[in-house]
Amino acid sequence: MKVIKFGGASVKDADTIKNIPGILKNYPNEKLVIILSAMGKTTNALELLVEAFYNSQPDTIDHFDQIKQYHLNITKDLFENPEHPVYSELNLLFKELETKITKGKDKAFDANRSFNFIYDQIVSFGEMFSTKLVSYYLDDTGFSNNWFDVRKLIKTDNSFREGKVDWKRTENLIKNNVTPILSSGKYILTQGFIASNLKGESVTLGREGSDFTASIFASVLDADEVILWKDVPGLMNADPKDFKETKMINQISYGETIELAFYGVKVIHPKTIKPLQNKKIPLKIKSFLSPGDIGSLIHTETHHDSQLPLFIFKQDQILLSISPKDFSFMAEENLHFIFGLFAQYKIKINMMQNSAISFSVCVDKKDSLEELIKNLKKNYMVKYNEDLELITIRHYTKEAIDKVKKDRYILLEQRSRSTIQLVVK
Repeated sequence: MKVIKFGGASVKDADTIKNIPGILKNYPNEKLVIILSAMGKTTNALELLVEAFYNSQPDTIDHFDQIKQYHLNITKDLFENPEHPVYSELNLLFKELETKITKGKDKAFDANRSFNFIYDQIVSFGEMFSTKLVSYYLDDTGFSNNWFDVRKLIKTDNSFREGKVDWKRTENLIKNNVTPILSSGKYILTQGFIASNLKGESVTLGREGSDFTASIFASVLDADEVILWKDVPGLMNADPKDFKETKMINQISYGETIELAFYGVKVIHPKTIKPLQNKKIPLKIKSFLSPGDIGSLIHTETHHDSQLPLFIFKQDQILLSISPKDFSFMAEENLHFIFGLFAQYKIKINMMQNSAISFSVCVDKKDSLEELIKNLKKNYMVKYNEDLELITIRHYTKEAIDKVKKDRYILLEQRSRSTIQLVVK
């Protein structure tokens, strides 16, 4: 039994969706759970819709119309018959979303609801659109499948936008509902990235969380392997958008992959690896553009290819320098309070360094950062630099460091035996 996941780029239009049956043919007589992301940049478009709705912008309905038309155009390219049931299924979803963004029609969106709650209820539609469309297309091309609403299978707490999985409840739901269908010979097709709390409200698993969904199913069902189909040949030693000379990593260990995900590698969601590592389930990353290529293998027995330097670039970074107002030592009680505020505002620290009277942190630019700084200033002096870049190099060499330092001004540098981090302008 295998779990395979198709990312947004692999279902971004009619042509890429038409590739899926060809890929599925490579797994004859296999029990498959197929996980889909939202199509193309739909999640980004839905995020703009959330912002417009939350701020009562007049162009809210325009954002909705663009999303709707994008999906209808793809549907028309795949299903010539305007009476095909896929149209009525999609229209029900469009109507549901439109109701949510129309003031006063959905009580769940009263003014007292949080932004994160609203975000999850709206953004979750992306995966619902993609899976409905692809499910019908696979049925029509001979790949009979059972469409599942994953929100009825994966249960979380109420941490909107970063749901924490209730593993016991989730395991029971998946085993009771999915296993019998797989035994009948049908594929399972469902959504990545989304889940629900005990009230049935949508909760997302964190940006790029579809990989994590695949690992949840694989762990519960004891899959033989997980395959992530993406628009890259495999796991690269740098993002091709940031670095010209990239090389593919053929094999890498779970531990090394977790490190890369922690530092910000975009190909793998940080929570993906642990459920697979616990059951020693191998993970492959392959390109849907070249399905015959070997791709990258992540497994407990493999090792990073000859310590090839790995580059991670994070943009839109802010460097905060926090100091006591009375110039006293930055002691443990200060750090305890500061870390508590970062946890309260859900701001991840990407790099930190402290001296006698100062504590410096590099963080992502987020909406909640302004409130955090305002709160910190009640007790501390806070200075900050914006529009910075954080560069992390795993298994660095002098040549690798010199390459990234060129034409950059370094504000902060930190290194260990295997990793160097540079905050640069």
